[in-house]
Amino acid sequence: MTDKSFSDIPVDDLSREQAEVELARLALEIETHDARYHGEDAPLVSDSEYDALRRRNLAIEQRFQELIREDSPSRRVGYVALYKFDKITHSVPMLSLDNAFSDGDVREFANRIRRFLKLSPDSPLELTAEPKIDGLSLSIRYENGKLVSAATRGDGTVGEDVTENARTISDIPNVLGGDNIPNVVEVRGEVYMTHKAFTDLNKRMEDEGKPTYVNPRNTAAGSLRQLDSAITAQRPLKFFAYAWGEVSYLPADTQIGVVEAFRIWGFETNPLMKVFSDVSVLIAHYHAIEEERAGLGYDIDGVVYKVNDLALQERLGFVSRFPRWAIAHKFPAEKAWTILNGIDIQVGRTGALTPVARLEPVTVGGVVVTNATLHNEDYVRGIGNNGEPIRDGKDLRIGDHVMIQRAGDVIPQILDVDLEKREPSSKPYQFPVRCPACGSHAVREVNAKTGKTDSVRRCTGGLICPAQAIEQLKHLVSRGALDIDGLGDKQVDGFYRDGRIADAADIFTLRERDERSLKKLKDADGWGSTSAAKLFDAIDAVRSADMYRFIYGLGIRHVGEQTAKDLARTYGSMEAFTEAMKNLDDMMVYSDLIAVDGIGETVASALREFFGEERNLDVYERLLEQVDPTPPEQTSSDSPVAGKTIVFTGSLEQMTRDEAKAMAERLGAKVSGSVSAKTDLLVAGPGAGSKLKRAAELGVDTLDEDGWFKLIGR
Repeated sequence: MTDKSFSDIPVDDLSREQAEVELARLALEIETHDARYHGEDAPLVSDSEYDALRRRNLAIEQRFQELIREDSPSRRVGYVALYKFDKITHSVPMLSLDNAFSDGDVREFANRIRRFLKLSPDSPLELTAEPKIDGLSLSIRYENGKLVSAATRGDGTVGEDVTENARTISDIPNVLGGDNIPNVVEVRGEVYMTHKAFTDLNKRMEDEGKPTYVNPRNTAAGSLRQLDSAITAQRPLKFFAYAWGEVSYLPADTQIGVVEAFRIWGFETNPLMKVFSDVSVLIAHYHAIEEERAGLGYDIDGVVYKVNDLALQERLGFVSRFPRWAIAHKFPAEKAWTILNGIDIQVGRTGALTPVARLEPVTVGGVVVTNATLHNEDYVRGIGNNGEPIRDGKDLRIGDHVMIQRAGDVIPQILDVDLEKREPSSKPYQFPVRCPACGSHAVREVNAKTGKTDSVRRCTGGLICPAQAIEQLKHLVSRGALDIDGLGDKQVDGFYRDGRIADAADIFTLRERDERSLKKLKDADGWGSTSAAKLFDAIDAVRSADMYRFIYGLGIRHVGEQTAKDLARTYGSMEAFTEAMKNLDDMMVYSDLIAVDGIGETVASALREFFGEERNLDVYERLLEQVDPTPPEQTSSDSPVAGKTIVFTGSLEQMTRDEAKAMAERLGAKVSGSVSAKTDLLVAGPGAGSKLKRAAELGVDTLDEDGWFKLIGR
């Protein structure tokens, strides 16, 4: 699936180099899982395995803060909107929540809030608690009390327009009732399906001889995403309101007060939502809900806590993809035993060979599971390349009885092996040393600096390996990249094997070559004159795609969507970007790149390697002969610091460093961790050292905290 390196090493034992590689691996792997969960309602791993990946990522970032990547999972939420719906840009982003997995995590959450706000231990702090509904997030916009639009979360910034489908849900009023209704209000909550409704729907599907559904969450998500709203209307969907986006004014000054207003306006709100001022009582409420979980009649996967006072929420603000004032206390996962029937090897876009377990089908929590991701070769063998036991390694053998874990309709994690039931004739699994896709040697690289052997075995076939070539092309045309309508995975596979496209540039000469060819696309199986013409038009339509989509589509290692957006915003045009990338051996150009907040050595090195390869440059330049990517729009704001790059240094006395960064970003500024020629302003507190000196050398404007507050009008 994705690259894995040093995944068996505890965070506290990682070197700086190993941590950097791990953060890159985690960014790619979590992005893949986000795509399957948020974009396709088809997750690949269990909630607990996914949460473990995020926890490891966060733990590494906390230990090596200088290595935090711009495309870090801690800086993004969700995935891109589906292509089959119109898209709506959220006026206020729909963020995700950080997770707690133990009572101790919840106590630390409360203590963290007190530290941030500098509250004494005996100062009052009210927190709300409400069940975390396992459904699909939805934002509904009302103007003058009337429903005007409804959008899914999407990637947190842009969602899918499901307005007509939302109108069919009885829990969602088309016109708000009661008093004190803002002119504009976006009510947010969760679309879900009750257990009874799910059972009744499956019975009806069985009676009609149709396939049944797997679980209520995915069924609710799929029902809301029907292109025909008449089908959605036939599905018994429900909605709980619990949050808001843009609003002219708030009807109350507390979290629970606003939710109560939602109830008065006509929404269903969860009756189990309560307010607590004692963390011990709050946690007791969590365990009470956990005990009631099976009898609620709908799926929940935890309890959400939020600071009740909205003024305190404003002060706390956000950190990356999470609000500081809220957290989700997750329930433990479910477990079951089954048999490991086989191990398949998948070859990823970067040549990584990833083992996948094929399991004897088993029902866990009402869902039949058949597959499990096995991470890497060492995990399967249970020992490393040096013969040492691997932490969490399993020595998995075909025929083994294995314990699996899941917390949703997803591929489970293997927790344990029952050695007493292992057949005496069983043999250790032999990981292939040749690529199953092209037959090339598959090797494990050795890090020259550390002497450590990479846990991932990779195909050496490179450009001749169809698995890698096809995956690179699929990535380029995917929804997050160029998003070519009608050119999906199936079409890319067919075109590559038919010889119609061999590399990225071939996509944009397809029409021209087809006109000269005796084997017209319209005559191929599954095609016709209309469909072929539509595809050619769709390809032409993305010749001016957003610059960041083009950069992301190149498939450069460590360059995710967010990093691509930052690169596009930094350089402003393809000409400037190309010029800089071709000259990354120039230390000044390279230093300017590293100075971009969040880029770091790993991304910069990956860009230098990519653009230093003549074969990559050849395809890149042939691509630019065919496309003219659109530069990003310049941010317009009345803020005096909008669009400026700001560095904070020294001991800030009137605000914490986190508050300073959040404040600057809300005003449209970019915050960097180092001073360079690109820096517009340095805000220096007492004790400022080398950064202040560097700013003076470069002639960068410098202010103290008082000057900063005066500049922004505070």
